[in-house]
Amino acid sequence: MQSLQEKASAWSGVDQADAFAIDESNLFEKLGLQSFINLSTNFYTRVYDDEEEEWFRSMFANSKKEDAIQNQYEFFVQRMGGPPLYSQRKGHPALIGRHRPFPVTHEAAERWLQHMQNAMDESVDIDQDSKVKMMNFFRHTAFFLVAGNELQNQNQNQNNQVACKHAASTPAEEVFLFPLISGGYSSSSSSSAHGLRFL
Repeated sequence: MQSLQEKASAWSGVDQADAFAIDESNLFEKLGLQSFINLSTNFYTRVYDDEEEEWFRSMFANSKKEDAIQNQYEFFVQRMGGPPLYSQRKGHPALIGRHRPFPVTHEAAERWLQHMQNAMDESVDIDQDSKVKMMNFFRHTAFFLVAGNELQNQNQNQNNQVACKHAASTPAEEVFLFPLISGGYSSSSSSSAHGLRFL
């Protein structure tokens, strides 16, 4: 059985070495805070103005654009060598768990990456080498999220089947006492290295 990392590499076309090349140097020190703010602002402006794929834009309907921008750039700063701004304000990134409410599919990953690539292309304050490293990380992480989402869906389906079988053989008065087991996948332990605010 493939691990989430292996699936992410296979689906994204980015191996783990290239995905984590962002750790070879401190990109926060190299680029500075404003570069990350500018990137996230450009990215989310594109997302919230996306009229071609309204299904994608609708995924963000319950979030204010300003909050989405802050969440993303604070995480980028933290993940790429800067102070832990995101964790100080919101706690552990818990990548897969935080994205559980969203339909993180292959199609959604590709749309996210398209907006990020366009935002990156317009970022004159980020050098080409850093752009390549960051996009490799983003692409691998996007499909890590897809793999994690699929695994949690599988676990949930299995748990639902167990609950239904148990309920069918349980006296009616006990059915409502049966604890439905949540997905057995730990989103925080396996995703801390990625920690991307994908959505």
